[in-house]
Amino acid sequence: MKERVLVAMSGGVDSSAAAWVLREQGYECVGAIMRLHEKEGSTDVEDARSVAERLGIPFHVFDFREEFGALVKQYFADTYAAGDTPNPCVQCNRQMKFGKLLEAARDLGCSKIATGHYARIAHLDNGRFAVKKGAEAARDQSYFLSLLTQDQLGATLFPLSDLPKAEVRRIAEEQGFVSARKRDSQDICFVPDGDYVGFLEQYNEREYVPGPVYHLDGRHLGEHRGAIRYTLGQRKGLGVSAGEPVYVCGKSMAENTVYVGPESALFADTLIAEDFVWGAIPGIDGPLRCKARVRYRHAEQSALAEPLGDGRVKVTFDEPQRAITTGQVLVLYDGDTVLGGGTIREVK
Repeated sequence: MKERVLVAMSGGVDSSAAAWVLREQGYECVGAIMRLHEKEGSTDVEDARSVAERLGIPFHVFDFREEFGALVKQYFADTYAAGDTPNPCVQCNRQMKFGKLLEAARDLGCSKIATGHYARIAHLDNGRFAVKKGAEAARDQSYFLSLLTQDQLGATLFPLSDLPKAEVRRIAEEQGFVSARKRDSQDICFVPDGDYVGFLEQYNEREYVPGPVYHLDGRHLGEHRGAIRYTLGQRKGLGVSAGEPVYVCGKSMAENTVYVGPESALFADTLIAEDFVWGAIPGIDGPLRCKARVRYRHAEQSALAEPLGDGRVKVTFDEPQRAITTGQVLVLYDGDTVLGGGTIREVK
């Protein structure tokens, strides 16, 4: 009997090719797309449905707008309100694609779920499942999958793990998929225009008003346009003059205040991450040498990880790192293997 797999189809080229690859490998595929927010049109749904029809597989549309609002949009808004910087894609993967959709897959009698992510899953000798980097380094998405649980990893397939993007597009074109020439999505799906402040003002039904900008040395330099608009390390668009280049070094949402200073003030070598999810290993009981990333585009850096208990991990870098930002996801690596990940809460 063929293994039954639910393929998460977004209407894009990656998930379309993933469904074809799995079918060719002999799986019994079921296609599905999630409706997550009001700004979605019917185009993606119909594109995904078209691919499913060409493949001759069943297709389902799951309306998860309410769950997405509670688990991802609210998280996004709450994190910004706290003065931190969220990563909604990591949260969506854990809560929606490999959470709610996996539940739906099991209800349909599917033993696994598959997506078009560029990453690999390995079943290690220690019995654990681990995310590994995809074959094409420039498209590796292991960072975004770092918070998946062992149950989620054990029930997941990444059919594109060893394929370059050019091969994926070739498959889609040869099969006549409508998604073959679609551009890759770049923005947060529920903020497609990139105006996250506009989204937050509408979502929270409030306006983010101007407030003071202070230099770290205590000087009042001018006014900002709303503290929520500024991110750690930002230099452009500050609208103040200090007689020297200055960067956003911190902010207080409670006082609606932005603090700026020299670039040197942005560097720190220690952080504490909370709600840590271990992948390749069940945890650590002492110091562990590893590589670490503090955001998606951050080059891995040598560091020492130490357990603090209660799901907290302290990480000390060999060299100070620029603009380590609370709210972002820390991911630890051993070579191409994800050891685990957590949310950055303190920077020292």
